[in-house]
Amino acid sequence: MKSLLVAGDRSGSGKTSITLALSALLSADRAVQTFKVGMDYIDPSYLAGVTGRPCRNLDGYVMDPGVVRAVFAHGCRGADIAVVEGVRGLFEGAEALTDLGSTAAIAKQLDLPVILVVNARSITRSAAAIVKGFQAFDPDVAIRGVILNQVTGTRHREKAVRAIEHYCGIPVVGAIPRTAEMELAMRHLGLVPYREGQGHGEFLARIEAVKRMIGEHVDLDGLLALARDSAPPAGEGSVYAAAGEADVRIGVALDEAFNFYYADLFDVLASLGARVVPFSPVHDRLPEADGYILGGGYPELFGAELEANTAVREGLREVSRNGTPVYAECGGLIYLTERMVLAPGFAGSKGEEVYDLAGVFAGETRMPGRRMLGYVVGTSAGESPMGEAAFRGHEFHYSSVRLPAGTRYAYRLTRGSGIRDGLDGAVRDRTIGSYTHLHPVTSKGMLAHFVASCRG
Repeated sequence: MKSLLVAGDRSGSGKTSITLALSALLSADRAVQTFKVGMDYIDPSYLAGVTGRPCRNLDGYVMDPGVVRAVFAHGCRGADIAVVEGVRGLFEGAEALTDLGSTAAIAKQLDLPVILVVNARSITRSAAAIVKGFQAFDPDVAIRGVILNQVTGTRHREKAVRAIEHYCGIPVVGAIPRTAEMELAMRHLGLVPYREGQGHGEFLARIEAVKRMIGEHVDLDGLLALARDSAPPAGEGSVYAAAGEADVRIGVALDEAFNFYYADLFDVLASLGARVVPFSPVHDRLPEADGYILGGGYPELFGAELEANTAVREGLREVSRNGTPVYAECGGLIYLTERMVLAPGFAGSKGEEVYDLAGVFAGETRMPGRRMLGYVVGTSAGESPMGEAAFRGHEFHYSSVRLPAGTRYAYRLTRGSGIRDGLDGAVRDRTIGSYTHLHPVTSKGMLAHFVASCRG
């Protein structure tokens, strides 16, 4: 098996579009397994969409090195090549003086060769200084090649390539012209999810344009020559060990409004003896199940449709009141409030728009709120539907959930904001809703507690 990691010199370097296209092109005649560094849902949706294999997340802040290796090994089963997309700049992480949570840390833990994407806009010889600095900053990170982005002509490309190859001693395997064709569809929290966009011709045309551009301007054979050759990794341990035949049904909200899930969730639930029953809060009725999970997404874009589906709204309110366990993250938390209020102009709203939601929790959601993005660290109380545990995760939202005084919170955060003032995981009956996104492998114990509570 071959493996490599595509990193950027900064956010906005173009590594997402480049990794997407490389993965799609390589998938034409081989099994490509993709990974994304960091806690992120949208980039993985693209990488999974173009390869046909679930993209897995690797995060050195949330996961210890053993878990990183286990997730990598599990994902690589049956793959011919592993392609890892970095996050932000190569050395960006959770701290200033260590590489904790960075792309560089993942590269070292998995011994991956790095292809560095450099935004070369308005620079030529200075691009060599940037690459040389990255090489010297941490010699344990194996930077093996460069892809230049935002190149404006033959002279620009020739000078930058010659300088890098002379001063840095590594090849430049691609030089991408500056063009609007490399831009993917965006909205208030980043890229439009692949699942939502794939039904639209303009969206798919953008993907094809990016693939064509990369295919014309990156030397795929030269890139593959820089990849590491190795046996498929082993040693996933007991993380994914099956618990036997499924004996509990868990309904998982999965549609255009709710689709922010880590691929490992479904494997972990299966290993805990749970069978997933997908349903759509936009289109379906609530299925019979022993428990329910509502992940994140963009409920703000589907307010009218979610309001119109009274069967699911009323069904969730009823099962929650009857003590059926319900776990909701971010968009799922929003859906469980009484109403959602969109400010004029937000997400295309015309004037202030108000939509009735499930009403499991008293209170409302307002958008936009303060934009929150970052890691969270906290503890869960023993009476929580998720059990007593210490956890790490992340929060990423542009909303404010306002719950009444007297609301019980199961999570206490030492890092992150939560619903309010470091409190998260609002609890009513056996329902819990939080802004915190948990990774299913590192929080397997919490999911095990939830699945056990679904058994009664």
